[in-house]
Formats: sequence, C-alpha cells, structure tokens
Amino acid sequence: MKQSRAMSLVEAVANVVVGYVLAIATQIVVFPWFGIETGLAEHLTIGLAFAGVSLVRGYVLRRLFERGRCLQTLVDLLRRWCFTPELEPSGCGEDEQPRTHP
Repeated sequence: MKQSRAMSLVEAVANVVVGYVLAIATQIVVFPWFGIETGLAEHLTIGLAFAGVSLVRGYVLRRLFERGRCLQTLVDLLRRWCFTPELEPSGCGEDEQPRTHP
C-alpha cells in the first residue's frame, strides 16, 4: 500500500519528537563528560536545531523510498511486458498464434 505525503509527514514528525526528547536527555548526561556546561534553554535550542534537520531528512528519505518503491513496481511491470518470451508456434495446430503485445 502506498504511503501518502501526509502520512509520511506524520511518521517523520513522530520520529523527530521521540528523537528530540531522547536527544535532550542524552545532551544533559553527555555534555558534562566533555566539560560542556549549558543550561536547559541551550539544550532545548541545540536539540531544536538538530530536530529540524532530522525532520526534513526523515520526510525526504521517506518520500525517496516511496518513489523508489513506485518506480520499482513500474520497472517490474515494464520488464514483464517487454521481456516476456513470445510463444513459438509448435506446429501442432494451425490456429495457435504467437503472443504479441498491443
């Protein structure tokens, strides 16, 4: 089943929201290990910048994969239509005809 653009966006947003919360928690724990001292406002701002990039990345990748899936389906159909071997007349019956494509 094909995924709509709206559902691609919903998926990307859900992924980013979960990632944002996880990123803030990770920053609060990891930054001090590297001597980076920031307040909650800075953590939220840094996380928001990365979340924006992540949202765009997730949406674009989803649409590319969806387009690729649709293109692959088209390629498969064309391959079957163009490269299906023709039936060879066996000589057993005069009304047996090779298959031709319209």
